[in-house]
Amino acid sequence: MAASTAAELPSAAQIAARLQALLEHARAVKPGTGIDPPLAITELVPEVDSLYDDLDRSCDQLYKFALTDYAAREIFYSLIDSTDIDDPKFVEVWNLLDVLLLCSDREQCGGEVVEYLVEELLDSQTTDGCKRIFDYLESRRERLIAKDFHKKNLILLRACNELLRRLSRAEDAIFCGRVFFFLFQTFPLGDRSSVNLRGEFHVENTTRFEVPVPADQDGEKMDEDHEPAKTEDQTQTVEMGTPQPPTKPGGKALPKTIKKRARDEELLSNSELYPIFWRLQQDFSDPTRLFASEHFETFKKGLARTLTKFRKHPVVKQSKAAEDGKRGVKRKLGEDGSNAQATDHFVDDYNPKYLTSRDLFDLELSDLVFQRHIMAQALILIDFMLSLTEKVKAKARAHVVATAARLNLPVSKVENRSMVYSFTLSEEDTKWATTTRSAISVLLSAEKEDGRFYHRMVDTVLTRDKNWVQWKLENCQTVLEDPVPAEHELEARAGVRGSAKPRRVPEKPMGAMDLGFLEEGQGGGLEALKAPARFTDPTLDDLIDGVRTDKLDLEMAMDDEEKSGLENAMANKTWRALRQVRATDLNKLNDVDPAKDLEEVFRPQVVPAEAEPEQESTVEIGLTAEDGSGVKVEVDGLARAVTVTNGEANAGDGDGDMQPPVEDAEASGDGTTADT
Repeated sequence: MAASTAAELPSAAQIAARLQALLEHARAVKPGTGIDPPLAITELVPEVDSLYDDLDRSCDQLYKFALTDYAAREIFYSLIDSTDIDDPKFVEVWNLLDVLLLCSDREQCGGEVVEYLVEELLDSQTTDGCKRIFDYLESRRERLIAKDFHKKNLILLRACNELLRRLSRAEDAIFCGRVFFFLFQTFPLGDRSSVNLRGEFHVENTTRFEVPVPADQDGEKMDEDHEPAKTEDQTQTVEMGTPQPPTKPGGKALPKTIKKRARDEELLSNSELYPIFWRLQQDFSDPTRLFASEHFETFKKGLARTLTKFRKHPVVKQSKAAEDGKRGVKRKLGEDGSNAQATDHFVDDYNPKYLTSRDLFDLELSDLVFQRHIMAQALILIDFMLSLTEKVKAKARAHVVATAARLNLPVSKVENRSMVYSFTLSEEDTKWATTTRSAISVLLSAEKEDGRFYHRMVDTVLTRDKNWVQWKLENCQTVLEDPVPAEHELEARAGVRGSAKPRRVPEKPMGAMDLGFLEEGQGGGLEALKAPARFTDPTLDDLIDGVRTDKLDLEMAMDDEEKSGLENAMANKTWRALRQVRATDLNKLNDVDPAKDLEEVFRPQVVPAEAEPEQESTVEIGLTAEDGSGVKVEVDGLARAVTVTNGEANAGDGDGDMQPPVEDAEASGDGTTADT
């Protein structure tokens, strides 16, 4: 085949020879036979850049890429046809893929050549061989998506989906998980390729189990596989075996609430619980059935009885994690890239499809992993029902409106109407869902070994799933932001450089206060701070004088600002004066009058000297008459005047009031008057 190709396409033969030379060089660079490590790029770059040196310079790039693709496929087909994937010589295929990756990075071939070859390699290998191929994909993932991913994404998605169709969910569960993880890590976070935009449920996933049917005409009974709750007759047949609620002694029925609680919390036998338990799977696969009240009531009863059975039934955990005391470990690869020594224990805990035989039901109820799967399903369904409450729906609607306003789009363009349900959960059902969810959380956390860890893991996944549901409700708007414009980035860099460079403090910053008055030679310094006026309280007289001075300045103020400052100063000094008076003489505060100034209150006017009252004294007045006889008059208190006229002596006070005549008083006849 290669010879015919060389004869028909000489240019392709030249490119094939160059690729063969690169492979021979790769053998010297990488002597090992495993997938890792990748080829050293630096040693192959010169030969890759000279790949088209033998071709005519007039050939365009598309023609060169087609020749490289053709030559690479010929070498690839010859290698996989002659070498088994477990053969150490199969390293030539990994080297060829690495060389083509380097050529695509150096723009010497199309960027999607490697993906096409990997897709064909997956189609040509068994499941074990595909695991080896995925070892290569996982180790080169970052290089595969680093450049021109928009040309490669559909090829990778098609190859992985085709592989998942080939794999068995029961026997290759771990490998299926590897494929999904590879897709999740490869595609962007906001890619809509694997999003269930319409919110469709997997209603095709039906669970078939054995239900009792009426006896045939011969009186024989038979068990058959049947889909649950398909006909009313069969549903009634299953529920006929349900025990009746208890009654009080004497035959009087219990209240309805007590009967309902007793019926739900009653521990049923395995045979009685069997049809009730497996009927729950129909509601788990299609939650919209619960929008009908009769189905919802049946589901609540069945779930309550199932949880009661789980709570009281002994469990056994059968897994390597329990035996070895380990929690999951990462898959480890050997030197040759094989995972034969992998110790991942989750294979023991995975149930791809439930076994619904009656004979296995007792063993399944005793399996802790089985119980956890059922309770995790119940949590998913209950969270779905709680998302349909009036409060949660209003909050989701408000979030959609806010997103539409942020994107400047109408709400109809943003809201995904297929995810909006007209059903609204009632308050009673909301209370039941909340209570049941709490009960399931307690059951999941009850396991001493890793119960809390498992519950936290499930709760974290369900919490994040709510965010994805909201994203789908908003019609999967892009989660990527536009790149920052170059001018904004340059401006930010300039700002960072300016803030990081060293700064010199100016001698006198702009707007700084002049502190020259603190210098020693200009009346400042430490001695100025020691002045008694700085720490001595002013006296009352100083404050009163200050108020009087401010009052005079207030009359001469030129503007409102100056008046306001003087009024504040007067109020301050007045308050300080009252404080001092309070500390010295509290009674003086009784004389304070807002209509009077402080000076009038605390500085009383000085009384004149003539107005001072005279002291009590005794004045002796001697009078001499013509006949030589003397008269003595004593005046107490105020000064008095005694007048002797025509032999009679009259005494009067200072205001001229006359007093009765003094007896036996003789005065000189010449009218002598004596005053004191």
